[in-house]
Amino acid sequence: MRGPSEIDMALAGPKDLPQMLPLVAAFHEFEGVNSTAESRAASVRTLVENPGLGEIWLIKAYSRLVGYIAFCFSYSIEFGGRDAFIDEFFIVPETRGKGIGSHALKQATAIMKAKGIVAIHLEVDSHNRPAIAAYERLGFALRDKYAVMSLSVDSPAVTNSG
Repeated sequence: MRGPSEIDMALAGPKDLPQMLPLVAAFHEFEGVNSTAESRAASVRTLVENPGLGEIWLIKAYSRLVGYIAFCFSYSIEFGGRDAFIDEFFIVPETRGKGIGSHALKQATAIMKAKGIVAIHLEVDSHNRPAIAAYERLGFALRDKYAVMSLSVDSPAVTNSG
């Protein structure tokens, strides 16, 4: 097995959309997110064309694209500065369990810290104990006092069946 030193990350740009959109579709299918190809393309294009909103980092291993991490930026009074939310994090199934995701998240965390991000948040299925344990090993902590709630204030292009 190849080691984490052979895992590379690259900031995605508009030229990366053709190779990235199938991964986004696979993530949405895996998570039960009902979205159209058009809505996915528009959302991803908006993010990669507007760095003030966030960034998508491509994860490459074994000389091929194996995943991505999408960060969306905001500001937190509680945490005292600019923060980021991991909106989507996907590793293709055939490469899971090899340390790629953990290595990529560590690398991405260092990148965000260097950019002045003071906190990183993410959502994880509350029934996905292996994922929760993996995030905890990387330093993420459950905030049991809080629940993430959402309200779509526009006609929803994306819904979650879960």
